Amino acid sequence: MPSPAPSPYDAIILGAGAAGLFCAAIAGQRGRRVLLVDHADAPGKKILISGGGRCNFTNVNTQADRYISANPHFAKSALGRYSPQDFIALVDSYGIAWHEKTLGQLFCDGSAKQIVAMLLEECDKGGVEMVLGHRVGAVSHADGVYHVAIGNRTASAPALVIATGGPSIPKMGATGFAYDLARQFGLKVVEPRPALVPLTLGGDETLFRSLSGVATEVIARAGKSAFREAALFTHKGLSGPAILQVSSYWRHGEPVEIDFIPDAATGWLTSAKRTQPRATVRSAMGAMLPDRLAATLSERLGSESRLADCADRLLVEAERRLKSWVFHPNGTEGYAKAEVTAGGISTDGLSSQTMESRKVPGLYAIGEAVDVTGWLGGYNFQWAWASGHAAGTAI
Repeated sequence: MPSPAPSPYDAIILGAGAAGLFCAAIAGQRGRRVLLVDHADAPGKKILISGGGRCNFTNVNTQADRYISANPHFAKSALGRYSPQDFIALVDSYGIAWHEKTLGQLFCDGSAKQIVAMLLEECDKGGVEMVLGHRVGAVSHADGVYHVAIGNRTASAPALVIATGGPSIPKMGATGFAYDLARQFGLKVVEPRPALVPLTLGGDETLFRSLSGVATEVIARAGKSAFREAALFTHKGLSGPAILQVSSYWRHGEPVEIDFIPDAATGWLTSAKRTQPRATVRSAMGAMLPDRLAATLSERLGSESRLADCADRLLVEAERRLKSWVFHPNGTEGYAKAEVTAGGISTDGLSSQTMESRKVPGLYAIGEAVDVTGWLGGYNFQWAWASGHAAGTAI
């Protein structure tokens, strides 16, 4: 009986997002024959909407402790071997102008389209074959070869890379396909949940929704994690960078604490009482906070009086509340508004060096599909590049 004809591909990569495109380019330029498949009709759709259309493509402060995972050490290897400076060098080689915003975040001066065009050119250099607009059907594995049904054809290769992301932003076509496929091959999945997502308020905290559109710099805390950035009140609850950051650490039933006056010295209200006795608590707060927010907070504190009429102990208590205002979110705005998904394919079953399954040879998982979730501000793109590079150099 003749042996089956060899596969025309060395690797099939499922998902033409950031991680999949980069992995395909790396592997292709190493001489591997790569098929890149996506059900979307165009590659890099999530890249295009990122950073307000300018793509926050990395963060110069990247390090493993800025990622959430059941195994906090897993990301160290890939991040250490492909750094933000490596990706910046690639961006620079294409003449793409960029700028640094706050906290190490790098954005294109022009458009996220430049990053997608760069990745596609890198794929072209590697001879990557791309099939777009076709859903993946059955996937099987036998005799060291993966068989993937794509439309009315079946493609085969000894390596299969799961790069289909998580279910965040379903309007972009995101699904939990990666988890289903991982489970099919016996890989464990850490329970996925929305991350970098606005929080919702209910009960007697709904009155804060009337502040929709008001933003101020705060320190937000959830558990042991704290972030100093802007918080934004919305018609559903709380958002803004500080809230998105802590949302990745927040769990249902837990409180979120907000320091509304991070720069205020201890005793500032009692000091104001001595220097401006006729001022009200609200007006004193208004010197540090947006007026509508000061009005709402002073109302909640029950302190509409003049400072001179308030006992020092009441002012000290007001200060304490403002430094640690406790909210009790009743949920999040879900995957529809989540920038990323926390949880995902467990790192326990993957090599941190290559992203290959320890038990299923030739099966790889990269990017957002894996249980590695970065902070807001370019960290998740850097994980896409680093994990894609790790797999692309191993295939």
